[in-house]
Amino acid sequence: MEIVTASPDETEALAARLAERLSPGDVVTISGELGAGKTTFVRGAARALGVTGPVSSPTFTIGHRYEAPTPVAHLDLYRIVELDPEEWGDLEPYFDGTVAFVEWPEHGGDWLPEARAVVTLEHVDESHRSVRIDSDLGL
Repeated sequence: MEIVTASPDETEALAARLAERLSPGDVVTISGELGAGKTTFVRGAARALGVTGPVSSPTFTIGHRYEAPTPVAHLDLYRIVELDPEEWGDLEPYFDGTVAFVEWPEHGGDWLPEARAVVTLEHVDESHRSVRIDSDLGL
């Protein structure tokens, strides 16, 4: 599925549609250049899964875990050059019983679990984003 969104609200609404089809244990990878709306997408999905507090990019902390009726993990691997076994040991708990969203998944190498959905965001212009979702979830 590929769609162009015209605002952050539209990007969040699309993410919420995806989130309705996810279950604990599912992994969603999100790729795109800086400023493409990756965290906006995660915010929309997290809200749909019951997260009520602020949802922000974990660029400097690498990961956030949000407790909700469906727990949500949000990882940003931008600052990781390549995962090693020790780093994976630190990240592995984020995938336990959550719906996990991983920004910059290419930095995770072969360590990441298989993605249930692969999301790619691209700038169309200043206010529009192309959002491609590859999954078997029937969007």
